Amino acid sequence: METTLQIFRTSYAFRNREFPIGKGKALQFIYGSKQSKTKGGLNAGTATTNVYRSSTFKAEMKAMQSQCCSPDEVIFGPDFHQSLYCHLLCGLIFREEIQLVFSTFAHSLVHAFRTFELVWEELCDDIREGVLSSRITVPSIRAAMSKILKPNPELADLIHKKCSGLSNWYGLIPELFPNAKYLSGIMTGSMEHYLKKLRHYAGDLPLMSADYGSSEGWIGANVNPSLPPELATFAVLPNIGYFEFIPQRLGNLESQVLCIEPKPVGLTEVKVGEEYEIIVTNVAGLYRYRLGDVVKVMGFHNSTPELKFICRRNLLLTINIDKNTEKDLQLSVDEAAQLLAEEKQEVVDFTSHVDLSTDPGHYVIFWEVSGEVNDEVLKECCNCLDRSFVDAGYVSARKVNAIGPLELRVVLKGTFQQILDHYLGLGAALSQFKTPRCVGPTNKTVLQILCNNIGKSYFSTAYG
Repeated sequence: METTLQIFRTSYAFRNREFPIGKGKALQFIYGSKQSKTKGGLNAGTATTNVYRSSTFKAEMKAMQSQCCSPDEVIFGPDFHQSLYCHLLCGLIFREEIQLVFSTFAHSLVHAFRTFELVWEELCDDIREGVLSSRITVPSIRAAMSKILKPNPELADLIHKKCSGLSNWYGLIPELFPNAKYLSGIMTGSMEHYLKKLRHYAGDLPLMSADYGSSEGWIGANVNPSLPPELATFAVLPNIGYFEFIPQRLGNLESQVLCIEPKPVGLTEVKVGEEYEIIVTNVAGLYRYRLGDVVKVMGFHNSTPELKFICRRNLLLTINIDKNTEKDLQLSVDEAAQLLAEEKQEVVDFTSHVDLSTDPGHYVIFWEVSGEVNDEVLKECCNCLDRSFVDAGYVSARKVNAIGPLELRVVLKGTFQQILDHYLGLGAALSQFKTPRCVGPTNKTVLQILCNNIGKSYFSTAYG
């Protein structure tokens, strides 16, 4: 808890210097997960759930003018669909007081406002009548919301007018929350895919990448909050853990052939422009733990390095000599998505799979698309995906047919919502959910959801 508060205090100081906020509230799309009992009788749950329940944390957020506008009953509700609806409703009720909009991940922010597009008229009805929708069935949530929700036809009419006047929901967030200064959440790595849609909702509001941490612990604070998320850097806080860095100078092939593992260097020994994998030792009990994150040193803040997240070190897609990472997949999808943008459509979400049931094996990319797209465009998207994997091993293997043509499978609307529901049913918290960017053969349920919802399928002809 203390390291969390230290990170938050540090980043708040830099953030508030660039984007000062006054007394008010924060619209935070945060969700507690189910807690369970260990055999020893201790409560067990996600780290964020324990943080959100902490009275110390709540007091600190209030001191930073970042107090959540939703009651605890909404945050810790057993049904995230109902909690999300009430988060939106609370935000509208306190719209003039909202200073910032936050969720742990950019994905959750996009999901929240996609949901708003579907339920905004119902939310207006609730505000107009002062009666909560029948979709909210959890007694504790209904009781808590009844203390907040009062009839306000003027507010309902205002929100209805603003929503009706928007063009394709562009600039929705500043229209709803006129005093909001910025949006915040983790927006690096696999979250970069959602930035285009988030900017659409945000209009002129700045997007600010939240601090750099992981399930294993915190690493650094965003001390340059005015930078766009794609350029975000994080200053390592040296007193929250002991950090070492494995240089990533050797190419993958050289590393494998020579079996060389570079010697880790210390915090003060890293060099600007070099890439490293982080090793952390911290008070949580981790000793020289490899996070699997590859970062690039962009400079120094005083004497501590500023890091830019590059990618996860582990490989996502590989069949033989090909090696494509999460970043490679993201770049490939971004390149192909530009063809969709010309048709005024977008990739809602995506994942990948290596299909070894064919000979030779091939990559499968699953896309959920926002609307109808003709076959010719999707065929070209498929070819573009295939061409955009530029790893030398992949290209050479494709040219000699050692890897088969890439397959693009377009899934039905709502497929990725089913995947989200699956993980939530297992006890995951929405605030910590990240769409898996590669679905392996052991993840049978998710693979089945994807395969059961295929609308169209295309094979690349990029290599003949």
